[in-house]
Amino acid sequence: MENKQQSNGTMKENNAVKKKVNWSGSLIVTSLTGAFGSSFLYGYNLSVVNAPAGYIKKFYNETWERRYGFSMGEGTLTLLWSITVSIFAIGGLVGAIIVTPIVKFFGRKCTLLLNNVFAVAAALLMSLSLLAGSFEMLILGRIIMGIDAGISLSALPMYLSEISPKEIRGSLGQVTAIFICIGVFTGQVLGLPEIFGQESRWPFLFGAIIVPSLIQAVILPFLPESPRYLLLEKHNTRKAEKAFQRFLGKDDVSHEIEEVLAESRVQRNTKLVSILQLLRTRAVRWQIVTVVITMGCYQLCGLNAIWYYTNNIFSESGINHETIPYVTLSTGAVETLAAVFSGLVIERLGRRPLLIGGFGLMTLFFTVLTISLTLQNTVHWLPYLSIFCILAIIASFCIGPGGIPFVLTGEFFQQSQRPAAFMIAGTVNWLSNFAVGLLFPFIQAGLQTYCFLVFAGICFAGATYLFFILPETKNKTFHEISQAFAKRNKVTLEMQEMKHYPGERKSSEEQESNFTSSVDNGETKKGIV
Repeated sequence: MENKQQSNGTMKENNAVKKKVNWSGSLIVTSLTGAFGSSFLYGYNLSVVNAPAGYIKKFYNETWERRYGFSMGEGTLTLLWSITVSIFAIGGLVGAIIVTPIVKFFGRKCTLLLNNVFAVAAALLMSLSLLAGSFEMLILGRIIMGIDAGISLSALPMYLSEISPKEIRGSLGQVTAIFICIGVFTGQVLGLPEIFGQESRWPFLFGAIIVPSLIQAVILPFLPESPRYLLLEKHNTRKAEKAFQRFLGKDDVSHEIEEVLAESRVQRNTKLVSILQLLRTRAVRWQIVTVVITMGCYQLCGLNAIWYYTNNIFSESGINHETIPYVTLSTGAVETLAAVFSGLVIERLGRRPLLIGGFGLMTLFFTVLTISLTLQNTVHWLPYLSIFCILAIIASFCIGPGGIPFVLTGEFFQQSQRPAAFMIAGTVNWLSNFAVGLLFPFIQAGLQTYCFLVFAGICFAGATYLFFILPETKNKTFHEISQAFAKRNKVTLEMQEMKHYPGERKSSEEQESNFTSSVDNGETKKGIV
C-alpha cells in the first residue's frame, strides 16, 4: 500500500514537473534568432533561384556571347543552370564535413555566429555578379552559401536539442523546419514581378541574404551557449548552471545538471568521437542506419524537385504563365502552416505517427499526381487536381519528414557522439540533395509524367522501414532512447557502458564534484540529491 502511495506521489510530481515546463524568454529568442540566421537562409536559397531563372539564364547566355562571340547551346545552358542549382548542395556537403571540428572548438552558438561570414560573402558575390558581368561569381556564391547551410543545418539542430527540456524538445526542434518553410515562402514573395522578380532587380534577391545574417550577428552574442556543451565538453559548471537558469527561467537547475551528469556517467566519456569510431560502435548501429535512411528519404522523397522546378511543373499542369508566380505562393503558405501545425502537435502525437504518416501520404499523392499529369489533356479539370496534389505533397512533407529527421539525429546520440552523427546525417543529406537537383531535369525528360513514381517508391520504402524500426522518442532522455535500441543492437546496457571507447573514458565524478563544491560555496540554492 505504501509503495502504491509512493508511486502515485512520484507520478504526480512528474506530472507537475511537466506542467511547469514553459518557454522562457531566452529559449524563445535563442531559437528564433538562431533559426532566422540559419535554417531560414537554407529555405530561402532553395526557392530564390526559381522566379528569376529566365533572367539568370539570359544573363548567362549574354555573358557567354560577349566573351566568345556566339550564343550558348541549349544543352550547355541547361547543364550550366543545373550546376548553378545543385552546386548549392556541394557547398552544403563541405559545410557538413567541417562542422564537427568547428562546434568542438567554438561551441554551438559561436559556430552559428562565425557562419554568418559565409552568408555575407556569398550575398555580396551573387548580388554583384550582374554588375561585374561574371556568372562565375553567382556560381561561387551558391557554393559558399551552401557551406553556410551545411554548417547551420548541423549546428542549429544540435544547439536546439541541447538547450531544450525533453518535454518540448520536439516542438523546439521543429523551429528548424518552420523557418526553412518561412524562408522558402519569403523567397517566393520577394521573387514576384512587383518586387524583385524583374530583369534589372534579380540581384537584390541575393543581396537580401545579408539582412538575417546581420540580425543574428547582433542578437546571438547576448544569449547563452549550450549548457550541455559547457558542462560535458568544457567542464565549466558555473557557466552551464547560469545557461540552464536562463533557458529554463528558474533558479534551481540541480535536477537538470544531475540528469546531464547521469548521461555522462553512463557514457563514461566526454571526448568527441570520430565518424569511424561511431560507425564501429555496435550500441548505436541501428540509430546510424535509421538516421541515414531518414535523411536520405528527406531529400530523395522528391520535395526539392518540386521546390526547384515549381514553375515548370505548374506550366505542365496548364497554368497560365503570368499566373504561375502567384500560384507558387500557395506552396510556401501551405508548407509554413503545415510545419507550424507539426510543431504544435509533435509532443502530443509523437515522432513516429507524423514521420510515417507524412511519408505514407506523400506516396499516395505522388501516385495521384502521376495519373493526373498523364491524363490532364483528356479531362479539363485535371490540372487543378495536379495543383492540389502538389500542395498535399508539400503539406504531408512538412508535418513530419520536413523537420523530424533533424530532431531524431539530436535525440539518438550521446553528447560525445552527436557531432559525428550530425556529420554523417549532413553528408547523406547534401549528397542526396545534389543528386536530386542535378538529375531531376534529366529524369523528368526521360520519364515524362512517370518521374514522380520514383519518389513515391522512395517514400513508401522509408515509411515501411520506419514503421518496423523507429521507436517513439517523445519525452524520453538520451539514456532511455539508447535503451529502446539496445535489444535491436544486441547490446545489453551493461555492455554498452563497458564498451564505450575504453581507451578514452573520462569519469563524470570530477564534474559532479565541481558542481557539489559550487553548492557548498553557496552558488546555488539546492544541490544534487
